[in-house]
Parts: sequence; C-alpha cells; structure tokens
Amino acid sequence: MSAELLSILALIVMFVVATVFPVNLGALALVGAFLVGTLAAGMSTDDILGAFPGSLFVILVGVTLLFAIATNNGTVDWLVRAAVHLVRGRLAAIPPVVFVISALLTAVGAPAPAVAAILAPIAFGFAADYRIHPMLIGLMVAHGTQAGAFSPISVLGGIVNGVTKDSGLPSDNLSLFLSSFAFNAAAGAVVFFVFGGMDLLRRGAIAPETASGSSGNPAPSGDTPPSESSGTVTKTAQDTATETSSAAGGGLRLTPHQALTLTGILALCLAVLAFKLDVGLTAITVAVILSLTSPRTNKGAVERVAWPTVLLICGVVTYVGVLQEIGTVDYVGSAVAAIGIPLLVALLICYVGGVVSAFASTVGILGALVPLAVPLLSQGSLGPIAMIAALSVSSAIVDVSPFSTTGALLVANVRGMERDVFYRRLLTYGAAIVLVGPLAAWAVLVAPGWLG
Repeated sequence: MSAELLSILALIVMFVVATVFPVNLGALALVGAFLVGTLAAGMSTDDILGAFPGSLFVILVGVTLLFAIATNNGTVDWLVRAAVHLVRGRLAAIPPVVFVISALLTAVGAPAPAVAAILAPIAFGFAADYRIHPMLIGLMVAHGTQAGAFSPISVLGGIVNGVTKDSGLPSDNLSLFLSSFAFNAAAGAVVFFVFGGMDLLRRGAIAPETASGSSGNPAPSGDTPPSESSGTVTKTAQDTATETSSAAGGGLRLTPHQALTLTGILALCLAVLAFKLDVGLTAITVAVILSLTSPRTNKGAVERVAWPTVLLICGVVTYVGVLQEIGTVDYVGSAVAAIGIPLLVALLICYVGGVVSAFASTVGILGALVPLAVPLLSQGSLGPIAMIAALSVSSAIVDVSPFSTTGALLVANVRGMERDVFYRRLLTYGAAIVLVGPLAAWAVLVAPGWLG
C-alpha cells in the first residue's frame, strides 16, 4: 500500500477511535503523524515537528488567555452592556451586526483568524448574558469573516488573484468577492433562523440594565437548552467580586483595571489590523502586561485556557501537514483530474478544496489547487472565472470547521454552552457545510456556464 493511501486510512481510523473511545483526537493525530511520517514516508522527526502549527498554538493560547483575564475582571461584561446600548437593546440586530463587522474587517485586509480572535470572545460574552444561542453568534463571526475574505485588498483575494495571474488565467475581482459574500450571507441567513433568530425577533428589545451580570451563567432559554447551558460552571469568588464591582459602578463606568484591559484589547486590534503584527504573540504580550499590573485579579486565568482544544486542533493540523508533505493532497487532486469529464472534475476539485481546507490552511489549499485546475480550464469547456470563484468559495466557507483556525477560536472561546457540546455541534455543522458548500458553489457558479 502506498504512503498516500496509508495516510488516508490512518486518518479514518483516528476519527473512528476518537468517536468510540474517550481519547483526544489531537493526541491520536500526533501519534499518527509520528508513525505514518516515519514508517510509511521515511520523514525525519524534524520534518514531522515542522508540521506542528506553532502560530496557531500561540494564537489559541494568547487570545484565550487575554480574554480569560478580561472575563475575570469584568471587562467582557462591560463590552456586553455597551453592545446593548449600541443596538438600543434590539437582540435580533446583534447577529447581523456581528456578521457585517466581521466581513468589513476582513474586506479591508485583516486576516480572518485575526478578526475571529478579536470578535469571538466579545460576541460570545454578549450571547451568554442575553441567552443568544452560541452557535448563532459564533457562526455569524465565522461566516462574516469569510464573506469579506475575497475583496481585492484582502489576504485571500490577493492570493487567488496573484495565483490566477501567474497561471495565465483571466480573473474578475468583483465576481470573486461577490460570490464569497453572497454564499456566506446566505449561510448566515439560514443560521439565523435555525439557531433561534425567530425567538430573538419575538423577544424584541430589552433594557440595558437587565444585564445578567458577569457570571457567564445565563438562564436557560428556548435556544440554549438547560442541559447545554453553562450552569455547570461554578461561580468563583472572583465572579462574585466582579458582579459587586459592576453593580457598584453601574451604567458604563469602568474600573481602572477594566479600563486598562479595554485599552489592551484596542491595542491588540490596532497592532493586528493596522501594523500587521502577529495576533497570538501580541495577545500574549497584552495578557502578560495585564497580569503584572493586577496579579491577584488575574489569578487562575491560565487555567481557563482551553488546553484540550489546543491539543485537539494542533494535533490534527500537524497530521494534515504530514499529509501535505507526503503528497497525499497532490495524489488525490491528480486522481480527480484524471477522470476526464470537465464538469465532474470541476465538482470533485471543489470537494477536494473543501474537505482539505476544513483541516488545513485555506491559503495553502488555494495556492495548490488553482494551478492544479489550469489543465482543466485550458480545455476551454469551463469558464475560468466561475471555476476559480467556485473553488475559492468551496475552500473558504468550510472554515467553520473546528479544525480550522477560525473554528478552533470559536471552540476555545465559547460561553453559554459546554465546550464539548459546542465542539460536537460545530463539527456537525462543519461536516454539513463540507457536503453542501462545494456542491452549491459548483451548481450556481460552474454548471450554468454564465461566468466566462
């Protein structure tokens, strides 16, 4: 059996074992990367460890540590109260606003993971206190970041347009951007109604002073079942102290440490979005500064980092990196291209992009698959603009997967639902998007042949 086939079989076995037994899939993936890499592919240990996503690890740890501190001292709850004032208490307006802000930030050039890292903890904090379904608010962040991800000045848009130009293919910046925005907006609309949007419309507006406090334990509602609410989290002395502080301050007044924490979050946004600094390292820097300024208040923040999630995501991404090094992705792509029926090959390439991107870097997948599609597009039977747009949408819309950077950040920062429950639901939703997304992109953009 070839190394490529063996690596695919090992991945399937890992998922089955992790489903049947209470073993962290990330730990299994690290073992798989070691065994498959050394025994089947002859990789060195350095090459295997080189596939470990160090930047993703730092992002997950840095951002969750920073917002654990912000939760401890009540800053997240202050942001929640500010959000209520901003929308005048209209709960149904919050998810669309989160979507638009996410799309706007990525459209002007911010990387999608950076936007998710900044917005997800704040959005989840609001959702927890006002009984908005965590899946609804989390997916609005995820789909919003992808909606703006292919503007001409965005990271992904620039990469796709550059690869397309280097491959000698025609391109249309506007069609690419609008295709991504339309598909993700449609997904956002479905998510809104599936995960409690109608309930938010019926609840109407609420007064800002009805905030539930900073415990992060909202009363169960129709869109957050009692068994999945965060009622299992024990309220700490720090939570009680924060509630007392909030009650004493009232309104939107900040304590000195809350003001410093908010300044740190704004500094993180400025550093990442304007100066292009690394979001993970910048977040850890801010977190350490805040810890030094108030050690007692921030005690226990490190324990709130989602370490099982960090292991899960980083382990799986390491294994996928080994797959890419072995050549499994190229192997699958070449096998698909050899079929010879242009429309069917186009659909399968979209699925390859969607499936692999759900576990790996969207940037890397697009950089590899666009050139792979060149022989197919050079035949002239398919519109290159439509094919590139469909492949881009297929590869990016699946970033809601908990194994992608954006999805991992949602799992790491979720509030209002047990993390394991949220992870399973996000995994189910991600699998549905992997099945439906590429097919929908192909059916709308490629099959009709209306884009040249």
